Amino acid sequence: MLALIGWGLKHYGILDQLQPGTVSDASGQNLVVRVVDGDTLVLGNDERVRLIGVDTPETKHPTKPVEPLGPEASAFTKRAVEGKQVTLRFDREKYDRYQRVLAYVYVGDWCLNEELIRAGLSECVTRYPFDASMKRRFREAESEARAARRGIWR
Repeated sequence: MLALIGWGLKHYGILDQLQPGTVSDASGQNLVVRVVDGDTLVLGNDERVRLIGVDTPETKHPTKPVEPLGPEASAFTKRAVEGKQVTLRFDREKYDRYQRVLAYVYVGDWCLNEELIRAGLSECVTRYPFDASMKRRFREAESEARAARRGIWR
């Protein structure tokens, strides 16, 4: 039954129209007040957002050292969204096990998740369930980064 509902939401384009709900203002915009690392943000209402399909090298892990290209991934995300209004788009799961909001983060039509992968600052992570068309976009961005030998693919 849940699979059928999910199919209906996706098939009729409803999934793409879901509004950010409690994590945004009335316009659907969200102020990013801080970048924790390349794949985690903090909004103006103190909600933490984890980017779907992205896993940048660690910079703030409590038990791991800073990984190669972690600072670059953090800097990329900071330049792209810190202090800016963004739009969040959600998928099947709205929260991860740490209660962070799971989202695709957009500045206009530009998708931060996809561009981190395209820049070679993250692998495309598709082992979790999320929209097939986004997985395809992310895989294409990773293929482009690999072919160009960007970032982690050098």
